[in-house]
This record gives sequence, C-alpha cells and structure tokens, in this order.
Amino acid sequence: MSTIYLNTIINADIHYVFDLARDIDLHQQSTSTSHETAIAGRTSGLIEENETVTWRAKHLGVYQTLTTKIVSMEKPVQFIDVMQKGAFKSMRHRHTFKSVNGKTLMTDVFEFESPLGIIGKLFNAIFLTGYLKSFLLKRNEMIKTIAESSTRDGIAIF
Repeated sequence: MSTIYLNTIINADIHYVFDLARDIDLHQQSTSTSHETAIAGRTSGLIEENETVTWRAKHLGVYQTLTTKIVSMEKPVQFIDVMQKGAFKSMRHRHTFKSVNGKTLMTDVFEFESPLGIIGKLFNAIFLTGYLKSFLLKRNEMIKTIAESSTRDGIAIF
C-alpha cells in the first residue's frame, strides 16, 4: 500500500474549507486538466455521508471511471471516501481539518494500492505516487486560493 500525506494551511474558517473540500463542482474545476466529470451518484453540490460519486477522467491518456463513497463524516473535522469501483486494487482518502490560530490545517492521507502485484508496486514507486501527489496538490491549491480570496478577516463571504 502506498500513502501520500499532505498538509495545507488555509487562512479561512474551518467550516468553509470543509465545505469547499467536499464540493463536487469545485472538484471538477480543480481537475479540468484531466477532464474529470461527475457522471453518476452525487454529481453537483456538497457530497454527504453515505453518498457516492462516479468520476470519469482521462489519466495517463486513458479514460477511466472511479466510484467512491463517503463512508464517514464528522462536520467540520473529517470525512473519508473509499473506492467502490475503479482501476485501483484499493483506495482510501481521509480528509481532516483543524482550526489553528484562526486558520485551517487541511490534511490529506491518501492510501492506494495498484493491481498486478509487484508490477503495480513498482509502478507506484516509479511514477504513480508522484503523479497522484501532484494531482492532489493542484486540487488543494485551488481550495486554498478560493477560500482565501473569498474571505475577509476569517469570515466567509458568499
């Protein structure tokens, strides 16, 4: 199993950042380079516990689908999505949020396992982990940019 850990400090209210992180429409904007589109389940708005979303995206030159389910949610401190169907052997993404000195610490723990045994492990080590880390960093940067540009003194402006 491969694991990616990311911490992002965002100068915005924890509730606002939490909602941005589970916003299907924002996710689609942040992943436009891979043409990621929600095609089934929850396809817009804020995803909730026990809901699924199926994504269609072009990664590594191939269109793929991935269905995830929110298996746990404690507003505004955490939610976990787990792959139900897709190219991975397994995938689990834990999102946590913590207020720190008026800012929000957003932490991602993204665990995944590729199929094909040792070949999959080598592919993870050589390429896939870096590719997925870059993908998550871009998404987090968009969340940070939107959260910080639409807040003033830590208060969300809608």
